[in-house]
Amino acid sequence: MPNQRYDIVGTSAAQLARCVEDGVLTGALRPGQALPSVRGLARDLDLSPTTVAKAYRELRRRGVVVTEDRARTVVAHRPELRLRLAPTVPEGTVDLATGNPDARLLPSLAPASRTLPTAPARYTDDVLLPALVELARSAFTADGVDADHLLVVGGGLDGIERVLEAHLRLGDRIGVEDPGYPGSLDQVRALGLEPISIELDDQGPVPASLAAALTHGVEAVLLVPRAQNPTGAAWSAERTTALRELLAHHPDVLVIEDDHAAPIAGVPARTLTTARARWAVIRSVAKWLGPQLRVGVLAGDEATTTRVLARQRLGTGWVSQVLQHLVAVTWATAAEDGTLQAAATAYTERRSALLAALAEHGIPASGRTGLNVWVPVDEEVPVVQGLAELGWAVAAGEAFRLTAPPAIRITVSGLSPTSAPRVARDVAQVLEQRLTGRQG
Repeated sequence: MPNQRYDIVGTSAAQLARCVEDGVLTGALRPGQALPSVRGLARDLDLSPTTVAKAYRELRRRGVVVTEDRARTVVAHRPELRLRLAPTVPEGTVDLATGNPDARLLPSLAPASRTLPTAPARYTDDVLLPALVELARSAFTADGVDADHLLVVGGGLDGIERVLEAHLRLGDRIGVEDPGYPGSLDQVRALGLEPISIELDDQGPVPASLAAALTHGVEAVLLVPRAQNPTGAAWSAERTTALRELLAHHPDVLVIEDDHAAPIAGVPARTLTTARARWAVIRSVAKWLGPQLRVGVLAGDEATTTRVLARQRLGTGWVSQVLQHLVAVTWATAAEDGTLQAAATAYTERRSALLAALAEHGIPASGRTGLNVWVPVDEEVPVVQGLAELGWAVAAGEAFRLTAPPAIRITVSGLSPTSAPRVARDVAQVLEQRLTGRQG
Protein backbone atom coordinates (compact mmCIF):
# COMPACT_ATOMS: atom_id res chain seq x y z
CA MET A 1 0.00 0.00 0.00
CA PRO A 2 1.49 3.39 -0.93
CA ASN A 3 2.28 5.80 1.90
CA GLN A 4 -0.45 8.37 2.44
CA ARG A 5 0.65 11.98 2.52
CA TYR A 6 1.44 13.28 5.99
CA ASP A 7 1.87 17.02 6.33
CA ILE A 8 4.70 18.13 8.59
CA VAL A 9 3.76 21.46 10.12
CA GLY A 10 5.15 23.86 12.72
CA THR A 11 6.85 27.19 13.16
CA SER A 12 9.80 26.09 15.32
CA ALA A 13 12.27 23.22 15.42
CA ALA A 14 10.55 21.78 18.49
CA GLN A 15 7.13 21.83 16.80
CA LEU A 16 8.49 20.22 13.63
CA ALA A 17 10.18 17.45 15.60
CA ARG A 18 7.03 16.83 17.64
CA CYS A 19 4.93 16.66 14.47
CA VAL A 20 7.24 14.05 12.93
CA GLU A 21 7.26 11.99 16.13
CA ASP A 22 3.45 12.08 16.22
CA GLY A 23 3.39 10.80 12.65
CA VAL A 24 5.72 7.94 13.53
CA LEU A 25 3.76 7.00 16.67
CA THR A 26 0.42 6.95 14.83
CA GLY A 27 1.83 5.02 11.88
CA ALA A 28 1.21 7.84 9.43
CA LEU A 29 4.97 7.90 8.83
CA ARG A 30 6.29 4.40 8.20
CA PRO A 31 9.79 2.98 8.73
CA GLY A 32 11.95 3.73 5.71
CA GLN A 33 9.71 6.56 4.52
CA ALA A 34 11.68 9.59 3.36
CA LEU A 35 11.04 12.99 4.89
CA PRO A 36 11.15 16.15 2.76
CA SER A 37 14.59 17.65 2.21
CA VAL A 38 15.65 20.40 4.58
CA ARG A 39 15.45 23.05 1.89
CA GLY A 40 12.19 21.68 0.47
CA LEU A 41 10.38 21.68 3.82
CA ALA A 42 11.80 25.10 4.70
CA ARG A 43 10.49 26.46 1.43
CA ASP A 44 7.04 24.89 1.86
CA LEU A 45 6.65 26.24 5.40
CA ASP A 46 8.39 29.56 4.79
CA LEU A 47 10.97 28.77 7.46
CA SER A 48 14.71 29.07 7.67
CA PRO A 49 16.61 25.92 6.56
CA THR A 50 18.46 26.22 9.87
CA THR A 51 15.20 25.65 11.75
CA VAL A 52 14.36 22.52 9.78
CA ALA A 53 17.92 21.21 10.07
CA LYS A 54 17.76 21.66 13.84
CA ALA A 55 14.52 19.65 13.99
CA TYR A 56 15.99 16.82 11.91
CA ARG A 57 19.14 16.83 14.01
CA GLU A 58 17.07 16.41 17.19
CA LEU A 59 15.06 13.62 15.60
CA ARG A 60 18.28 11.81 14.69
CA ARG A 61 19.52 12.20 18.25
CA ARG A 62 16.34 10.58 19.55
CA GLY A 63 16.61 7.74 17.03
CA VAL A 64 13.37 8.67 15.25
CA VAL A 65 15.05 9.19 11.87
CA VAL A 66 18.34 8.26 10.22
CA THR A 67 20.29 9.74 7.32
CA GLU A 68 21.00 7.40 4.40
CA ASP A 69 23.83 7.38 1.87
CA ARG A 70 22.24 9.90 -0.45
CA ALA A 71 21.73 12.31 2.45
CA ARG A 72 18.03 11.41 2.57
CA THR A 73 16.41 11.57 5.99
CA VAL A 74 14.13 8.57 6.54
CA VAL A 75 12.06 7.20 9.41
CA ALA A 76 14.17 4.72 11.38
CA HIS A 77 13.36 1.04 11.46
CA ARG A 78 12.59 -0.24 14.93
CA PRO A 79 12.61 -4.02 14.59
CA GLU A 80 10.31 -6.05 16.77
CA LEU A 81 12.07 -8.04 19.46
CA ARG A 82 11.99 -11.76 18.78
CA LEU A 83 12.29 -14.62 21.21
CA ARG A 84 14.55 -17.05 19.39
CA LEU A 85 13.93 -20.51 20.78
CA ALA A 86 16.62 -23.18 20.96
CA PRO A 87 16.51 -25.74 18.13
CA THR A 88 14.04 -28.54 18.77
CA VAL A 89 15.76 -31.87 19.28
CA PRO A 90 13.46 -34.66 18.06
CA GLU A 91 12.96 -37.54 20.45
CA GLY A 92 15.37 -40.38 19.81
CA THR A 93 18.04 -38.24 18.14
CA VAL A 94 21.51 -37.30 19.34
CA ASP A 95 21.71 -33.59 20.18
CA LEU A 96 24.29 -32.00 17.89
CA ALA A 97 22.14 -28.89 17.47
CA THR A 98 21.71 -26.83 20.62
CA GLY A 99 25.28 -25.66 21.15
CA ASN A 100 25.45 -26.64 24.80
CA PRO A 101 28.81 -27.60 26.31
CA ASP A 102 29.29 -31.20 27.40
CA ALA A 103 28.08 -31.26 31.02
CA ARG A 104 30.61 -34.01 31.77
CA LEU A 105 33.44 -31.59 30.97
CA LEU A 106 32.17 -28.81 33.23
CA PRO A 107 33.64 -28.41 36.72
CA SER A 108 31.49 -29.07 39.77
CA LEU A 109 30.10 -26.03 41.57
CA ALA A 110 29.79 -27.92 44.85
CA PRO A 111 33.19 -26.99 46.33
CA ALA A 112 32.62 -23.30 45.63
CA SER A 113 29.09 -23.40 47.02
CA ARG A 114 30.40 -24.78 50.31
CA THR A 115 32.64 -21.73 50.73
CA LEU A 116 30.01 -19.06 50.15
CA PRO A 117 30.24 -16.19 52.66
CA THR A 118 27.71 -16.46 55.49
CA ALA A 119 27.73 -12.81 56.52
CA PRO A 120 24.78 -10.78 55.17
CA ALA A 121 25.70 -8.59 52.21
CA ARG A 122 25.02 -4.85 52.18
CA TYR A 123 24.18 -2.39 49.42
CA THR A 124 27.35 -0.50 50.27
CA ASP A 125 29.64 -3.49 49.65
CA ASP A 126 32.09 -3.33 46.76
CA VAL A 127 30.32 -4.46 43.57
CA LEU A 128 33.42 -6.26 42.27
CA LEU A 129 34.72 -9.34 44.02
CA PRO A 130 38.50 -8.88 44.36
CA ALA A 131 39.25 -12.57 43.82
CA LEU A 132 37.40 -12.60 40.49
CA VAL A 133 38.93 -9.32 39.38
CA GLU A 134 42.43 -10.60 40.07
CA LEU A 135 41.78 -13.84 38.18
CA ALA A 136 40.47 -11.89 35.21
CA ARG A 137 43.32 -9.40 35.33
CA SER A 138 45.90 -12.17 35.38
CA ALA A 139 44.27 -13.96 32.42
CA PHE A 140 43.84 -10.82 30.34
CA THR A 141 47.38 -9.64 31.02
CA ALA A 142 48.86 -13.03 30.10
CA ASP A 143 47.02 -12.79 26.78
CA GLY A 144 48.22 -9.29 25.94
CA VAL A 145 44.97 -7.50 26.79
CA ASP A 146 45.21 -4.27 28.79
CA ALA A 147 43.59 -5.01 32.16
CA ASP A 148 43.77 -1.60 33.82
CA HIS A 149 39.99 -1.18 33.71
CA LEU A 150 37.84 -4.23 34.50
CA LEU A 151 34.14 -4.85 35.12
CA VAL A 152 31.91 -7.82 35.88
CA VAL A 153 28.81 -8.11 33.68
CA GLY A 154 25.89 -10.51 33.39
CA GLY A 155 27.37 -12.67 30.66
CA GLY A 156 28.65 -12.11 27.14
CA LEU A 157 25.54 -10.66 25.53
CA ASP A 158 24.96 -8.37 28.50
CA GLY A 159 28.48 -7.00 28.18
CA ILE A 160 28.18 -6.54 24.41
CA GLU A 161 24.85 -4.76 24.73
CA ARG A 162 26.15 -2.40 27.40
CA VAL A 163 29.20 -1.47 25.32
CA LEU A 164 27.09 -0.88 22.22
CA GLU A 165 24.65 1.30 24.15
CA ALA A 166 27.55 3.26 25.60
CA HIS A 167 28.83 4.29 22.17
CA LEU A 168 26.31 3.74 19.36
CA ARG A 169 22.97 5.24 18.46
CA LEU A 170 20.02 3.93 16.51
CA GLY A 171 20.85 3.78 12.82
CA ASP A 172 24.62 3.45 13.29
CA ARG A 173 26.38 0.77 11.27
CA ILE A 174 28.27 -2.08 12.86
CA GLY A 175 30.45 -4.69 11.20
CA VAL A 176 29.44 -8.23 12.21
CA GLU A 177 30.75 -11.63 11.28
CA ASP A 178 28.76 -13.48 8.63
CA PRO A 179 27.91 -16.15 9.58
CA GLY A 180 27.75 -15.19 13.24
CA TYR A 181 26.06 -15.95 16.53
CA PRO A 182 22.26 -15.41 16.25
CA GLY A 183 22.05 -13.85 19.70
CA SER A 184 24.50 -11.13 18.71
CA LEU A 185 22.80 -10.54 15.36
CA ASP A 186 19.40 -10.24 17.06
CA GLN A 187 20.89 -7.89 19.64
CA VAL A 188 22.29 -5.62 16.95
CA ARG A 189 18.91 -5.47 15.24
CA ALA A 190 17.04 -4.89 18.51
CA LEU A 191 19.25 -1.87 19.22
CA GLY A 192 18.29 -0.43 15.85
CA LEU A 193 21.81 -0.77 14.46
CA GLU A 194 22.52 -1.66 10.84
CA PRO A 195 24.59 -4.86 10.55
CA ILE A 196 27.25 -4.83 7.83
CA SER A 197 28.42 -8.30 6.80
CA ILE A 198 32.07 -9.30 7.27
CA GLU A 199 33.05 -12.51 5.49
CA LEU A 200 35.00 -15.21 7.36
CA ASP A 201 37.41 -18.01 6.61
CA ASP A 202 39.22 -20.37 8.99
CA GLN A 203 41.65 -17.61 9.99
CA GLY A 204 38.95 -15.09 10.91
CA PRO A 205 37.56 -12.02 9.14
CA VAL A 206 38.66 -11.78 5.50
CA PRO A 207 40.74 -8.56 5.28
CA ALA A 208 39.11 -7.36 2.06
CA SER A 209 35.67 -7.79 3.62
CA LEU A 210 36.65 -5.91 6.78
CA ALA A 211 38.13 -3.17 4.60
CA ALA A 212 34.83 -2.90 2.71
CA ALA A 213 32.88 -2.62 5.97
CA LEU A 214 35.21 0.10 7.22
CA THR A 215 34.82 1.97 3.95
CA HIS A 216 31.06 1.59 4.37
CA GLY A 217 31.28 3.76 7.48
CA VAL A 218 30.82 1.33 10.37
CA GLU A 219 31.06 2.87 13.82
CA ALA A 220 32.02 -0.44 15.43
CA VAL A 221 33.02 -4.02 14.69
CA LEU A 222 31.94 -7.03 16.77
CA LEU A 223 34.35 -9.93 16.34
CA VAL A 224 35.15 -13.31 17.91
CA PRO A 225 38.90 -14.02 18.06
CA ARG A 226 38.61 -17.81 18.48
CA ALA A 227 35.99 -20.56 18.76
CA GLN A 228 33.78 -18.48 16.48
CA ASN A 229 30.19 -19.66 16.49
CA PRO A 230 29.26 -21.28 14.11
CA THR A 231 32.39 -21.66 11.94
CA GLY A 232 35.08 -22.36 14.53
CA ALA A 233 37.31 -19.70 12.98
CA ALA A 234 40.30 -18.45 14.98
CA TRP A 235 42.67 -15.62 14.19
CA SER A 236 46.14 -16.60 13.08
CA ALA A 237 49.08 -14.33 13.92
CA GLU A 238 49.33 -13.22 10.29
CA ARG A 239 45.62 -12.48 10.01
CA THR A 240 45.67 -10.54 13.29
CA THR A 241 48.46 -8.34 11.95
CA ALA A 242 46.57 -7.71 8.71
CA LEU A 243 43.36 -6.80 10.53
CA ARG A 244 45.21 -4.54 12.96
CA GLU A 245 46.81 -2.66 10.06
CA LEU A 246 43.41 -2.10 8.46
CA LEU A 247 41.89 -0.83 11.69
CA ALA A 248 44.83 1.50 12.27
CA HIS A 249 43.46 3.68 9.47
CA HIS A 250 40.16 3.95 11.39
CA PRO A 251 41.21 4.88 14.93
CA ASP A 252 37.73 5.95 16.06
CA VAL A 253 36.02 2.65 15.23
CA LEU A 254 34.90 0.79 18.37
CA VAL A 255 36.36 -2.75 18.51
CA ILE A 256 34.46 -5.33 20.57
CA GLU A 257 35.89 -8.82 20.99
CA ASP A 258 33.70 -11.65 22.29
CA ASP A 259 36.22 -14.18 23.61
CA HIS A 260 33.59 -16.51 25.05
CA ALA A 261 35.57 -19.76 25.01
CA ALA A 262 38.92 -18.39 26.16
CA PRO A 263 40.41 -21.23 28.27
CA ILE A 264 38.87 -24.09 26.25
CA ALA A 265 39.40 -22.72 22.73
CA GLY A 266 42.60 -24.69 22.27
CA VAL A 267 44.51 -21.91 20.49
CA PRO A 268 46.38 -18.81 21.72
CA ALA A 269 44.56 -15.56 22.36
CA ARG A 270 44.83 -12.71 19.84
CA THR A 271 43.55 -9.18 20.13
CA LEU A 272 43.08 -6.13 17.92
CA THR A 273 42.53 -3.77 20.83
CA THR A 274 46.11 -2.80 21.63
CA ALA A 275 46.54 0.99 21.79
CA ARG A 276 43.04 1.66 20.46
CA ALA A 277 40.93 4.52 21.80
CA ARG A 278 37.60 2.65 22.04
CA TRP A 279 37.52 -1.06 22.74
CA ALA A 280 36.25 -3.88 24.91
CA VAL A 281 37.13 -7.56 25.35
CA ILE A 282 34.44 -9.68 27.00
CA ARG A 283 34.94 -13.16 28.38
CA SER A 284 31.85 -15.00 29.58
CA VAL A 285 32.12 -18.24 31.53
CA ALA A 286 29.01 -20.15 30.39
CA LYS A 287 30.80 -22.44 27.91
CA TRP A 288 33.51 -23.55 30.34
CA LEU A 289 32.04 -23.21 33.85
CA GLY A 290 28.35 -23.76 33.08
CA PRO A 291 25.44 -22.04 31.29
CA GLN A 292 23.72 -21.13 34.57
CA LEU A 293 26.62 -18.87 35.56
CA ARG A 294 25.51 -15.70 33.74
CA VAL A 295 28.77 -13.89 34.41
CA GLY A 296 31.37 -12.25 32.21
CA VAL A 297 34.47 -10.16 32.79
CA LEU A 298 35.00 -7.09 30.65
CA ALA A 299 38.23 -5.22 29.95
CA GLY A 300 38.11 -1.94 28.08
CA ASP A 301 39.36 1.59 27.76
CA GLU A 302 38.63 3.93 30.65
CA ALA A 303 35.82 5.85 28.94
CA THR A 304 34.02 2.67 27.87
CA THR A 305 34.21 0.95 31.25
CA THR A 306 33.16 4.13 33.04
CA ARG A 307 30.07 4.49 30.85
CA VAL A 308 29.17 0.82 31.17
CA LEU A 309 29.55 0.87 34.96
CA ALA A 310 27.46 4.03 35.30
CA ARG A 311 24.65 2.53 33.23
CA GLN A 312 24.87 -0.78 35.08
CA ARG A 313 24.46 0.99 38.42
CA LEU A 314 21.26 2.62 37.16
CA GLY A 315 19.80 -0.77 36.19
CA THR A 316 20.70 -4.09 37.79
CA GLY A 317 23.26 -2.36 39.98
CA TRP A 318 25.83 -5.13 39.93
CA VAL A 319 26.31 -8.84 39.31
CA SER A 320 25.49 -10.86 42.42
CA GLN A 321 28.56 -11.50 44.55
CA VAL A 322 27.21 -14.98 45.16
CA LEU A 323 27.65 -15.67 41.44
CA GLN A 324 30.99 -13.87 41.41
CA HIS A 325 32.20 -16.08 44.27
CA LEU A 326 31.07 -19.27 42.52
CA VAL A 327 32.85 -18.19 39.35
CA ALA A 328 36.06 -17.11 41.07
CA VAL A 329 36.48 -20.28 43.13
CA THR A 330 35.41 -22.67 40.36
CA TRP A 331 37.57 -20.92 37.75
CA ALA A 332 40.66 -21.03 39.96
CA THR A 333 40.12 -24.68 40.87
CA ALA A 334 39.36 -25.81 37.31
CA ALA A 335 42.45 -24.06 35.98
CA GLU A 336 44.65 -25.62 38.66
CA ASP A 337 43.34 -29.19 38.52
CA GLY A 338 43.39 -29.43 34.72
CA THR A 339 39.62 -29.47 34.14
CA LEU A 340 39.73 -26.61 31.66
CA GLN A 341 42.66 -28.07 29.74
CA ALA A 342 40.93 -31.45 29.62
CA ALA A 343 37.84 -29.81 28.12
CA ALA A 344 39.92 -27.99 25.52
CA THR A 345 41.63 -31.25 24.56
CA ALA A 346 38.35 -33.17 24.35
CA TYR A 347 36.67 -30.61 22.10
CA THR A 348 39.73 -30.52 19.85
CA GLU A 349 39.70 -34.31 19.51
CA ARG A 350 35.98 -34.35 18.67
CA ARG A 351 36.22 -31.57 16.08
CA SER A 352 39.28 -33.10 14.49
CA ALA A 353 37.64 -36.53 14.30
CA LEU A 354 34.53 -35.14 12.61
CA LEU A 355 36.48 -32.95 10.18
CA ALA A 356 38.69 -35.89 9.20
CA ALA A 357 35.68 -38.16 8.73
CA LEU A 358 33.88 -35.59 6.58
CA ALA A 359 37.03 -35.09 4.52
CA GLU A 360 37.14 -38.83 3.78
CA HIS A 361 33.78 -38.39 2.05
CA GLY A 362 34.97 -35.29 0.20
CA ILE A 363 32.75 -32.99 2.28
CA PRO A 364 34.30 -29.56 2.96
CA ALA A 365 33.79 -28.20 6.48
CA SER A 366 35.35 -25.76 8.93
CA GLY A 367 35.89 -26.02 12.67
CA ARG A 368 39.37 -24.94 13.65
CA THR A 369 38.43 -24.23 17.29
CA GLY A 370 35.51 -24.31 19.69
CA LEU A 371 32.44 -26.51 19.92
CA ASN A 372 31.13 -26.48 16.36
CA VAL A 373 31.73 -27.66 12.80
CA TRP A 374 30.20 -25.70 9.89
CA VAL A 375 29.26 -27.70 6.79
CA PRO A 376 28.24 -25.87 3.59
CA VAL A 377 25.16 -27.32 1.85
CA ASP A 378 22.95 -26.32 -1.05
CA GLU A 379 19.73 -26.46 0.97
CA GLU A 380 19.58 -26.47 4.76
CA VAL A 381 16.12 -27.73 5.72
CA PRO A 382 16.16 -30.99 3.69
CA VAL A 383 19.61 -31.85 5.07
CA VAL A 384 18.54 -31.13 8.66
CA GLN A 385 15.42 -33.24 8.18
CA GLY A 386 17.34 -36.04 6.50
CA LEU A 387 19.86 -36.25 9.34
CA ALA A 388 17.06 -36.18 11.93
CA GLU A 389 15.57 -39.25 10.25
CA LEU A 390 18.94 -40.95 10.69
CA GLY A 391 19.14 -40.02 14.38
CA TRP A 392 21.17 -36.80 14.37
CA ALA A 393 19.79 -33.39 15.34
CA VAL A 394 21.81 -30.57 13.75
CA ALA A 395 21.14 -26.84 13.35
CA ALA A 396 20.15 -25.15 10.11
CA GLY A 397 22.44 -22.25 9.31
CA GLU A 398 19.79 -19.68 8.39
CA ALA A 399 19.72 -18.04 11.82
CA PHE A 400 23.49 -17.50 11.67
CA ARG A 401 23.62 -15.91 8.22
CA LEU A 402 23.15 -12.47 6.70
CA THR A 403 24.43 -13.01 3.15
CA ALA A 404 26.66 -16.05 3.69
CA PRO A 405 25.74 -19.20 1.72
CA PRO A 406 23.68 -22.04 3.28
CA ALA A 407 25.25 -24.48 5.73
CA ILE A 408 24.47 -26.62 8.76
CA ARG A 409 26.09 -26.42 12.18
CA ILE A 410 27.12 -29.60 13.97
CA THR A 411 27.97 -29.16 17.65
CA VAL A 412 30.55 -31.69 18.81
CA SER A 413 29.73 -31.47 22.53
CA GLY A 414 27.47 -34.50 22.33
CA LEU A 415 29.67 -36.42 19.90
CA SER A 416 32.28 -39.00 20.80
CA PRO A 417 35.26 -39.32 18.43
CA THR A 418 34.23 -42.90 17.70
CA SER A 419 30.81 -41.69 16.47
CA ALA A 420 32.30 -39.18 14.03
CA PRO A 421 32.58 -41.66 11.11
CA ARG A 422 28.87 -42.52 11.42
CA VAL A 423 27.87 -38.85 11.42
CA ALA A 424 30.05 -38.18 8.37
CA ARG A 425 28.68 -41.24 6.57
CA ASP A 426 25.11 -40.10 7.22
CA VAL A 427 25.86 -36.54 6.11
CA ALA A 428 27.32 -37.95 2.90
CA GLN A 429 24.26 -40.15 2.42
CA VAL A 430 21.83 -37.25 2.84
CA LEU A 431 23.84 -35.02 0.51
CA GLU A 432 24.00 -37.79 -2.09
CA GLN A 433 20.25 -38.33 -1.85
CA ARG A 434 19.70 -34.61 -2.40
CA LEU A 435 22.00 -34.65 -5.43
CA THR A 436 20.37 -37.75 -6.90
CA GLY A 437 16.92 -36.29 -6.34
CA ARG A 438 17.80 -33.09 -8.19
CA GLN A 439 19.31 -35.01 -11.10
CA GLY A 440 16.31 -37.30 -11.30
